[in-house]
Amino acid sequence: MVSPVRYLCFSSLLGIVALSSAFQSPRTLSLRSVPLWRSSLSNSASEDAEAHMAENYPSCYDLLSKNGDAMKKINKSGIGFTVFAPNEAAFAELGEKKQEQLVDERNGEVSEKIALYHVILEPVSADDLFNSGGVITEGGEVLSERSVSGGFFGVGGKEDGGVTMNGAKVVKTLEFEDDKKKGFIHETDGFISPSILWRYADQLRIPGTS
Repeated sequence: MVSPVRYLCFSSLLGIVALSSAFQSPRTLSLRSVPLWRSSLSNSASEDAEAHMAENYPSCYDLLSKNGDAMKKINKSGIGFTVFAPNEAAFAELGEKKQEQLVDERNGEVSEKIALYHVILEPVSADDLFNSGGVITEGGEVLSERSVSGGFFGVGGKEDGGVTMNGAKVVKTLEFEDDKKKGFIHETDGFISPSILWRYADQLRIPGTS
């Protein structure tokens, strides 16, 4: 099975040097500023994750539950799972128009595509993200970068131990594990799906799809 994590040479982020062929057991945070939370609430990692999302990320949970059976795929995955969960502030920042577009039946295809960009049916830890240049989600490829703080207009800043996914910063990582699989929820301060998808809202179909 091809790993969803795409590793890039950070001296040239556009140069792909390797693809991980399989996952090792996910590691815990080491040189990260992103906090890690672990759950052992029940005997099912996916059930724990679903319950946690419903309580703490209700807007994201609704998006995944109503589009593309994303939550069903997570529950059925025998390997594990990864969810990039935009927090409630991220949904609020969309504005009223885009929030309405997400639930408008006319935008079912766009909404489903956005949802799938936030799901991977394998475990991808914070360390994996930090050391990669991107991931392959159910929706498509999303590039990642190590976040930088300080400097002046992007010059002279230093890595702060964080990661951004298509510009959205990972602010917290939650780990769920049972006897058979492991999963991660990475809380983000924005959506990691391509912004171009919003151009096709209120249209009948995304160009190029069937």
